[in-house]
Amino acid sequence: MLPTEKRCNPIYMSTKKLIAPFYERLALTLIGFLALGYLVIIGKELLDPLVFGFIFAILLLPVSAFLEKKCRLPRSASSLLSILLLVALVFGILYLVGSQISNLANDWPMLQTQVKQSIHDLQEWIQSTFHINAENQLSYVDKTAKKIMASGTDVLGTTFGAVSSLMLFYVFIMIFTFFILLYRRLLLRFIIWVFRDENSHVVMDIVENIQSILRQYILGLLLEMLIVATVAISVFLVIGIKYAALLGIIVGLFNIIPYIGIFTALLLSAVITFATGNVKDTVIVIIGVVGIHAVDANFLLPTIVGSKVRLNALISFIGIIVGEMVWGLSGMFLSIPVIAIFKIIFDRIESLKPWGYLLGGDNEDKKKTPIKLKTE
Repeated sequence: MLPTEKRCNPIYMSTKKLIAPFYERLALTLIGFLALGYLVIIGKELLDPLVFGFIFAILLLPVSAFLEKKCRLPRSASSLLSILLLVALVFGILYLVGSQISNLANDWPMLQTQVKQSIHDLQEWIQSTFHINAENQLSYVDKTAKKIMASGTDVLGTTFGAVSSLMLFYVFIMIFTFFILLYRRLLLRFIIWVFRDENSHVVMDIVENIQSILRQYILGLLLEMLIVATVAISVFLVIGIKYAALLGIIVGLFNIIPYIGIFTALLLSAVITFATGNVKDTVIVIIGVVGIHAVDANFLLPTIVGSKVRLNALISFIGIIVGEMVWGLSGMFLSIPVIAIFKIIFDRIESLKPWGYLLGGDNEDKKKTPIKLKTE
């Protein structure tokens, strides 16, 4: 018990820290999340390419720094050259996929025959199961085809607009990446200044760990994609599946989409195999893709992509769904890195540590080994 004069002393009372009740702090936190979510939704057109640019800038930072120090290039030139190297790599992958698709187009007559035979078998199954004769089926298909052709102009215009918007989106990503690399020192000093000098060590710790973990995640994801594609191509070649390279690349590329990508890769692989082969080959490809994914999810993913920030499966899955609802396909790609960034921040702010624990789980590693940030 404190003396009466000390408890009544206004100086002592003014220095005593008042802690709000839990329900009040929880309400303020949830309101903050809702406000942030609303701003993210209405700011999609700006924030979407900006976040991608931020991630690419972190990935290209070592390349840009190397060109500055070793090649004596100015920062603007090193930033631009690093981006051009990234674009060249992406175009190389697209060229590889395009060459495989062009080979698939050479077998167009065989594909038509296979599709016609499949349609004939499907018609017989419908007729025997639902007692709908082939004439009624063809009449329905003909009406549907006429409707599609009537709206062909609208579909073409919509497709052209979507492709144009996508290309413009990629251009904005490259522009944001360039400016973030160019003004990275200014941005870092601004962040430290905003949160005051006394909190600079916490800010630097967050920045260093975000840089380290995002780079580790992206590079690990690319390495995992390469390994999965190589294993898939090898398995398909051993089995004797036609277009093994194309199917392996598809499995590897879509594997970078968590949870959802395996189903997309499975569907595309099954359709291509069925169109150019038979039912037996299709079943073998499905089994092969599922087996590769099982090995990847249980061995490759924890070993290669695993980082100091570990997100539990429930939070990751919810984040992917919310990301798709908010930003579509790009939201699915960005959900895991964004959640990882939030966890890093939560783990270093005392009042938000329970939320960081929720994102991670019981078995997360408590040891922190921050890596020094290089901004020069």
